[in-house]
Amino acid sequence: MYINEVVNPRDLAHLLNIQYSYLTYILYHLRPEKCYISFDIPKKSGEKRTINAPIKQLKFIQRRISDNIWKYEKHLRQEKGIESKISHAFEKNKSILTNAYIHKHKRYVINIDLKDYFNSFHFGRVKGYFLHNQNYLLPDSVATIIAQLTCYNGYLPQGAPSSPVISNLISNIMDMKLLAIAKQFRLDYTRYADDLTFSTNDKKIVEKYDDFLDKVRMVIENSGFTINSDKTRLQYYSSQQVVTGLVVNNKININSQYYRETKAMAFSLYTKGEFFIGSVKGTKQQLEGRFAFINQIDKYNNIESNHKQSFRNLNSREEQYRRFLFFKIFFDNDKPLIVTEGKTDVVYIKAALKKLYSDYPDLVEFKNDSYSYKITFLKRSSLLEYLFGFNADGADSMKNLYSYFSGINKIKNYYQYFRNYSGRAPKCPVVFLFDNELNNKEKPLKNFITYAKIDQKQTNDFKKNNFILLLNDCNLFLATHPLVKNLDECEIEDLFDDTLLATKIEGKEFDRSGKKCSSKHYSKEVFSKYVMKNFKDISFEGFKPLLNTLRTIIVNYKRY
Repeated sequence: MYINEVVNPRDLAHLLNIQYSYLTYILYHLRPEKCYISFDIPKKSGEKRTINAPIKQLKFIQRRISDNIWKYEKHLRQEKGIESKISHAFEKNKSILTNAYIHKHKRYVINIDLKDYFNSFHFGRVKGYFLHNQNYLLPDSVATIIAQLTCYNGYLPQGAPSSPVISNLISNIMDMKLLAIAKQFRLDYTRYADDLTFSTNDKKIVEKYDDFLDKVRMVIENSGFTINSDKTRLQYYSSQQVVTGLVVNNKININSQYYRETKAMAFSLYTKGEFFIGSVKGTKQQLEGRFAFINQIDKYNNIESNHKQSFRNLNSREEQYRRFLFFKIFFDNDKPLIVTEGKTDVVYIKAALKKLYSDYPDLVEFKNDSYSYKITFLKRSSLLEYLFGFNADGADSMKNLYSYFSGINKIKNYYQYFRNYSGRAPKCPVVFLFDNELNNKEKPLKNFITYAKIDQKQTNDFKKNNFILLLNDCNLFLATHPLVKNLDECEIEDLFDDTLLATKIEGKEFDRSGKKCSSKHYSKEVFSKYVMKNFKDISFEGFKPLLNTLRTIIVNYKRY
């Protein structure tokens, strides 16, 4: 069923996959207008933007409404062969980058901003769209309920997951009229929410500019919007042309001042432990967002130019991003960080802690029927692979990370850099955790120890205690689990009972050597999911020595 097929409120509840009684509970007991939390966030201009965020019960329903509208819109586009090229906000695979790209390397760029965009979509307008638009034509009762569930104080609220898709639907009526004007004046047109952009290489637009603006203003005002005259401008190629915050004269780029400010904020964080965005104290998450935005532009340009970067050869802006991430993840980490060889190791340890939580209060807490881990695990990602070479399972990834702690192989010693500039030691340890295969030169642990040039005394200590501090005056530890079952080497799976390892799942046996499932075997990933799902019924006695090692490192970190 698509949303246009809904004929009554019960159908709407069915479409949203909720009970009709729950829908009426939200509408008439909780009441949508009482289901919001309001707060202000600073704008770049220094002004404040009010965000009205729905509580989780209403937010859940709004997400379902948004998903179903988007599902129907995709169906319509496929059915009619329509490719949406105008709106670049709130759509998958669209962004300020795709929006700016349309206007790259143009002689003239025209920016028009809409005033109080979301406040332009009042209750009657939202209801009326679903009531009268030819693609919907919903019954009055259904259109009313959708408007009730998605509006706050009579308007679409900033902060609700349903507001973007609904605002885009209604704005599309204006977009089609503006596109017709753009074609008349030989202009390209895109919209990113309330930010409208036109561009051309046609010199005649200068003499026709006033006529063009008058026609655009008429369409915008007749569509129920208001132009912000202070932000309306014609930009020439001879000056810096900016579209949705990005410079578009030649290649897509950020404003150089934005990068300088971000770099200065990071340095302030490293040296003073804090930084400010304007007059407001910033957070590491905000600073990471700025670096991520800058990196997104660089990555986009690398793809455009077919330029392949290596983590060993980044440009200066990417290097600054890598430096910040090292600080955030490895130096200024708020919880002890465990770096494992593979992702299934993380699942096993978490499952063991859930089963043994009462024995390890320093590592996990069980409260209000949920588990809260007091340690965190490094998650592999394309970003960490790109910036640190932290990719495939095993020793190579660990060696690449170790280089930034030690400065080995002419790699920048980030740890010492932050130690010097901050004047303090990290709050929490970082633990590189390997399978116990020290006796095998071909395996990751022995490979890493050779790379890190760990001497015989440290190696002996490691064999005795199953962990060592890798570098003096540092927060980096190397750890493993003990050998079990009289084995000369063992993987973390050996900590489980042989009976569990022999468990058949859907008639298949566990193949620890393979990463993918076959007709006869299932993979480590399948096994790890089974372990987590059935953790209450599984014995984790074999994991206690490993958990004891982690606890010893964490509790006594400051002594090493």
